[in-house]
Amino acid sequence: MSANGQRREYGRLNYIDPRGNRGLLSVTPMPDPAIDRSASSHLLPALGFKVVSVLLIAICAGPAYGGGQKPQKHTDWQRQIDRLEIQWRNAILTSDTAAMNSLLAEDYTGITPDGTLQTKDDTLASLRSGRIHFSVINVSDCKIRFYGGTAVVTSRAEVNGTNADEPISGNFRYTRVYVRDEQGKWKIVSFEASPIRQRHAMD
Repeated sequence: MSANGQRREYGRLNYIDPRGNRGLLSVTPMPDPAIDRSASSHLLPALGFKVVSVLLIAICAGPAYGGGQKPQKHTDWQRQIDRLEIQWRNAILTSDTAAMNSLLAEDYTGITPDGTLQTKDDTLASLRSGRIHFSVINVSDCKIRFYGGTAVVTSRAEVNGTNADEPISGNFRYTRVYVRDEQGKWKIVSFEASPIRQRHAMD
């Protein structure tokens, strides 16, 4: 309707025409506070959906950004473990008990290829005696996995050496477990080696 002071309909909303009402300074259509609120009920769900969508995007984006730091942390840790693996290898080849002592945790447990159980003291004593000496340790197929503050290393090693003047050689698979202590240092807590048996062709 176009009568002064009466409502006009703009789309689905009713507005007051200010041209017939004193005190209104413009001709801009203004919402009538007395109108039916049904129109607002159509707008609120749409507005709510947009707000929820923005919140979901923000929530999902947060872990994605934080997740980007996790691989970097593991990359740094992997470099640390790689260096420790080299130190372990060099300690074995040079019978360096001081280096080995710093690598092993106090509750370290090792299982040799023949099934012998060794503590940290046993390992250091064996290395110190020179009874077993390795001249070659070629490591390959090394994989490092992290579980919280624990690193599990699996590798293949080709070794040559002597055990009480008897030659020892062969290919082995080993698993070494590192745990990160309260000072952020990695310590070897477990080691186990198993010989790789050659498979013979079936007749």
